[in-house]
This record gives sequence, C-alpha cells and structure tokens, in this order.
Amino acid sequence: MFDFDNVCVFAARVKAAPCAAVILVALAAPAAAQNEDALRSFFEGKRVAVRIDMPGTSDGVDVKPDAGRALDYRQYGDRLRMYGAALRAGDSAVVTLVKMKKDVIEFQLSGGGFGTFRDDSSSSVSTRTVDKSSREKELEKSVREETDPRRKRELREQLENVRDRRERENRRLELERISAEELKKERIARERLHGGSRFNLRYSGAVPPGIRPEEVMAALAEYVDFSAAGLEARTDDILPAAAAQSRRSAGSPPRKGMTLAEAEHEFGSPTGASDHREGTLTVTTVVFVRDEQRIAAEFVEDVMVRYTITSK
Repeated sequence: MFDFDNVCVFAARVKAAPCAAVILVALAAPAAAQNEDALRSFFEGKRVAVRIDMPGTSDGVDVKPDAGRALDYRQYGDRLRMYGAALRAGDSAVVTLVKMKKDVIEFQLSGGGFGTFRDDSSSSVSTRTVDKSSREKELEKSVREETDPRRKRELREQLENVRDRRERENRRLELERISAEELKKERIARERLHGGSRFNLRYSGAVPPGIRPEEVMAALAEYVDFSAAGLEARTDDILPAAAAQSRRSAGSPPRKGMTLAEAEHEFGSPTGASDHREGTLTVTTVVFVRDEQRIAAEFVEDVMVRYTITSK
C-alpha cells in the first residue's frame, strides 16, 4: 500500500519538490504501467493486416497522431529503400508487443523489426593481422648497423623476403575479412526481411493519459486493417451511445478514424470528391458543407486520416 506520509517525509529530508509533486510522480508510473497493461492485453496476439509496406528495421514507421500530417513520407521512403520491406501491403502480422513510453507507443508486428534487442545489426568483421616478427625486426636493425656494402645488400634482400611474406599474409587476411563482411551483409539483409516491423505513435509532449485501444486503432486506421482480428475503430466504441448522440445533435467536429459512412451521417451528403496518390496509397478527398463550414476530409479505404475546416 502507498504510504503518503513516508513520501512527504522523504521529500522534506532531501529538500526535493513539494510533497504534492512527489506524490504525483510516485503515482504516475503505476498508472502508466496499468495503461500499458490494458493496451497489451487488448492487442498482443491479435492478427492484423498492414495497409502499407513496412521497413525491415526496428526504426519502423513513425506516425504522429496529433500532427497535421501524421506520416513523413520522405522518411518512410528512405527507410524502405535502406532496409527493404519486411511486410508488404496486405500481409497479415501478429501484434507481438505494445510498449508505452513517455511520448511514444510502440506497436510491434511479427517481432518488431530487425535491430531489436540481441540482433547483431553491424556488418563489420574484425580479423587479426600479422605483426612484424622478431626476425624482421632483427634484420631491420642489422641493415641499419651494417657497414659492409655487400653484406648490407644481402641483409636487405633477406628483410624484403620476410616483409613480403608478412604483407602477402595480411592481404590474404584482408580479403577474408571483406568476404566475411559481404556474407554478413547478405545474412542481415535476409534477416531484415523476416524480422517484422513496427509503428511508433509519437505524441507531442506525452502520450495522452488514459489512452484507450480504440484511440490507438483510430490513429493507425490509415495503415493497419484491424478487421482480421475482429476489431474496428468505431465512434460508438470510443464514446458511449448517449454521449455520441449528444455530440451529433450539437454538431460534432470531424475525427481521425471516422468512417466515410459515419461522416456522411454526421455532415450530410458530400458536395464533391476527388482522388490522389500518396506513395502506394489512394487518398480520397471528400468535401462536406455544414452550416457556415466547409469540411475537406481525406479518406484512405473509407477511413478518415486528415481534415481541414474553413468558412464557406
């Protein structure tokens, strides 16, 4: 059981922050752990399908749910080119780990990506080299000290023979090192393609307190198909029915993760629609007009991923 008095006494002794602040810090870690446990219990072991190619690295794909543009496609493309695709769009994968940090939720698939704990991602190979032998050092000294020209020439020839043998052996060892590194690079490339990948949900400042699985699904709806696991990010899942009805009657704003059918129910029939490509994705822009607002919402496979609201 948590002892508030002891915490306050400790804070006073070490001249730390005020007691209330210490208590908040002490309570924050267990609360975060409980929240992570809830996400892990909900997602781990479920099989989902990815909507985009996933790079074969533990760097994964960074998604910023609270940013205007959630995915940096240039960074995404760079990682695909550098590491190759471990999962292709349409592939199914098991959620193997959900890990929550201060401002990041790691959503790991099929192992989380090559480069995680204990993966040897370095392609360098170290090999021994042959140093100068005692014989070579003795000959060098003798050449320096010998005064007789004929004898000096003989010693120099012996030294060159010994030195040549050492250098040939070092060249052979260097070729072996290069060959071993190429083999290691090939092995790493193969393992990258079978090591899974991950999404990193990166929040500005901190992960929202009390974040629920439905909110994680909404943030990933553009990139992950949860239907294979029997899961869907629905408005009614996130809000109680009465609260959802209250928001609709008051004119609720758009929300990432909202389906096209939900948007049409909320905002009425669209006044226009158009398609464009972003990488491998087809993005549909649908325009709604409500009262004095013009809502331009972008959908990927009927799931809202971005929106803007302007005056008519």
